[in-house]
Amino acid sequence: MRVLVDVNLSPSWVQVLESHGWEATHWTAVGDPRASDRTIMAWAHANGFIVFTHDLDFGAMLAATSVQGPSVVQVRAQDVSPQHLSALVVSVLRQYQAQLHTGALIVVDEEKCRVRILPLRP
Repeated sequence: MRVLVDVNLSPSWVQVLESHGWEATHWTAVGDPRASDRTIMAWAHANGFIVFTHDLDFGAMLAATSVQGPSVVQVRAQDVSPQHLSALVVSVLRQYQAQLHTGALIVVDEEKCRVRILPLRP
């Protein structure tokens, strides 16, 4: 699995994800930090990455466009540091790897995880 870490999350997530065997890159390593969410999504889709973000806009874009991908994992927590959430995020990525491969929106918070298969339909 290839994971694109959004600009709103620490670049230190890359090392965490790579230490668990996934290819990971932070958006700032491949694109303009001021790029639109649409640009980030297009790049992730074209290059076979899922998007890992703290931004609600990515889920809204998936819902508005009814696209098949890319998959998005959104973390919803006050503290989104790897020190606080890495065990939870790694567990979710492992548990839902098949769904992420085929297309999913996964919203993770400290209490629960919600998985929606793409394309999202109203």
